[in-house]
Amino acid sequence: MSTDNGRVINFGAGPSALPLPVLEEAQKGLLNFEGTGIGIAEVSHRSNEFQAFLKEFEENIRTQLGVPPTHRIVFTQGGGTSQFAAVVLNMLARHRLLHPQATAENTVLDYVVTGSWSKKAAEEARRLALGPGGGTVRTVVDARVYSKDGKSFDNIPPHAEYSFSEDPALIYYCENETVDGVEFAHDAQSPAAFPFHLLKQNTLVPLVADYSSSFMCRPIPRLADHAVIYAGAQKNIGPAGLTVIIVREDCIVDVDAAAKLGAPPVPLMLSWKTLADSNSLYNTPSVLAIYVSGLVVKRMKENGGIPYYEEINRHKAKKVYAAIHEGEQKGVFRRKVQQGAESWMNAVFEVLGEGLEKKFLDGAEKEGMKGLKGHRSVGGIRVSLYNAITEQEVDKLVAYMSRFLEENTTGRV
Repeated sequence: MSTDNGRVINFGAGPSALPLPVLEEAQKGLLNFEGTGIGIAEVSHRSNEFQAFLKEFEENIRTQLGVPPTHRIVFTQGGGTSQFAAVVLNMLARHRLLHPQATAENTVLDYVVTGSWSKKAAEEARRLALGPGGGTVRTVVDARVYSKDGKSFDNIPPHAEYSFSEDPALIYYCENETVDGVEFAHDAQSPAAFPFHLLKQNTLVPLVADYSSSFMCRPIPRLADHAVIYAGAQKNIGPAGLTVIIVREDCIVDVDAAAKLGAPPVPLMLSWKTLADSNSLYNTPSVLAIYVSGLVVKRMKENGGIPYYEEINRHKAKKVYAAIHEGEQKGVFRRKVQQGAESWMNAVFEVLGEGLEKKFLDGAEKEGMKGLKGHRSVGGIRVSLYNAITEQEVDKLVAYMSRFLEENTTGRV
């Protein structure tokens, strides 16, 4: 079952759903961008029209998130995964410039590991830190230790278990774990919130956050206290091919000068200084991805900005988790994440009983709902509730879940 235009509801984790009005507007831009007579996929990235669009895109992000003037916003390619390497190399360069005599042993990179993506980021850091000018990668806390089975990512560890290094080159965390459905709590008073209070005070903390799957779904807590925030666009604001980086000025460093002091060399396209100095136009950027993302962010502003989307996203998540809880009560569903650590963007659960997961997925697809299968590494069901998913679409899913429960609870105790 699909709509009159043949579209279904895309609950996929990424590339994710995009607002239909944006896609319709983008159709026009594919033929004629900003009255140039040239399509956006053909237009020069150095044209006045594209540079003006890029500037407006940046400003719409800055104003909606409240990015302070101490931070630059740059755009690049390679997805969030390329920033695993860029973060290590740029922050090692910064650390070397601050500590020219530092050794690998006393150059520490702190990683908070709460899911599959932060685990991958730490693994990449270990690869890159092995060579000359590298450092020692340290796990601040590993959520698997506190999981129900001792091996899954299903929680945010207690604050008492965090132990940050005295003067690390970086402190890394992933705000929302797309695969595992784990997210730092939105309430600053929650024991599952990120422990900002444990960081060193009154200094420029080298705090780095991966916001790929929760970018612009709500305000970013303590944004100004971060050194770097990055996000792949293909979750909440656009198609694949664009990465947004918010980077504090003191982290935009001369990587070549750092290399002369012994830091690892940094490829030009991974250098944040290269991106900042060229206003994200050092080479041809992902013009089409920037265009669609720019349209999304402009529409967000027109709809009321981050406060509007935060409230809608709160309602959507509440409805889905209520349906999961109902399924637990009836012995059909089983939540995968401990209470308090559940993601607003990626709700994960299991369907219990022989063949019932396939039945659930097949039934949903027949009703025009796709992308609900969990990540291949963990299985189960994953409902991604990014900004483009409307509350009405969530209501349709919840109604289906309720009917599924009614049809599959006969004879269960």
